[in-house]
Amino acid sequence: MELRFSPKLNDIWDRVDAINPKEYARSRNYLTGAVTFLSPYISRGVISTKQVVERLVNNGHSVFDMEMLLKELAWRDYFQRVAQHKSMDEDIKQAQGKCSHHQMPAAILEASTGIDAIDTAIQNLYETGYMHNHLRMYVASLTCNMGKAHWKMPSQWMYYHLLDADFASNTCSWQWVAGANSSKLYYANQENINKFTHTHQRNTFLDTSYDVLEEMDVPESLKALSRFDLKIKLPTYTDIKLNPEWPSLVYTFYNLDPQWHAEGNYNRILLLEPSMFEKYPISPQSMQFMLQLANEIPAMQVFVGSFAELKALAEPNKIIYKEHPLQKDYSGIEESRDWMVANVEGYFPSFFAYWKKISKSLYAQYK
Repeated sequence: MELRFSPKLNDIWDRVDAINPKEYARSRNYLTGAVTFLSPYISRGVISTKQVVERLVNNGHSVFDMEMLLKELAWRDYFQRVAQHKSMDEDIKQAQGKCSHHQMPAAILEASTGIDAIDTAIQNLYETGYMHNHLRMYVASLTCNMGKAHWKMPSQWMYYHLLDADFASNTCSWQWVAGANSSKLYYANQENINKFTHTHQRNTFLDTSYDVLEEMDVPESLKALSRFDLKIKLPTYTDIKLNPEWPSLVYTFYNLDPQWHAEGNYNRILLLEPSMFEKYPISPQSMQFMLQLANEIPAMQVFVGSFAELKALAEPNKIIYKEHPLQKDYSGIEESRDWMVANVEGYFPSFFAYWKKISKSLYAQYK
């Protein structure tokens, strides 16, 4: 599987323009379905969910044809709202059930579970930094609900390798599968996997009914446990030149918006904080992708250090940044992120409640 995510904004908009919302709704759960491949750009803040919707509406697509796509984009916004109010390092709603350890099944790390579609997906993740959303659910279910692992370490492993690494979406999704952020555990049997991945495997430990799966002991292939070391190597850029007369725009791993204050004189600084990347490490591939995106922003400078260290170099009252839960110690001028529906804030205990709240605004705005 060979995927390449261009860092150029025109190529990204071409990808948006190619979306067929009806085909997406029909086939998105299939491995070969008409998925958008936009998640790396949305996660890095290059484009927003709102911009995607506006672009598609301007292309002539109705909100009714786009309903399934709107919901999937809304899931991303919803998880960001959850992260504003809940700790992503703890079980969100309740303790994970059927959890017996805080390690990782070695077979997941080694792509040797014996489930062909899942093993291939893990290998592709290592090679490309991408995994289809349905496969992510399969991997999480196998790891947590069949292998009885707590969600936290496996979710860190997946976050590390994903080009669309997003600590809110990734963590909430793992917790949803594992039952820490949902009312029940998510299971997938071999028949389901075969259907959506176009495989024909039989006689695996998943080749049974859901009633049996829910009561099954840990399969032999998932019993061997392992820990892992997620290495992070940051660039060494620290020598930046700032014009004291200009405001300073602080870009981050979660904000690489090339259109943000595109006009005017600004110091443009990509801040890479060692403390954040030590807590939430990313792969060399993900690091390279981030730097490629940053390189598309004119006059961008890279600074490796803490926000406090950057603040000591810049004019404190002229620092501008976008809100994000991982940046609660930032100070200066905080600007909002670009939401599909900006005036719906707060914590919603379920996506259904959030969707019910925002859908009326969406249909009214884009009717």
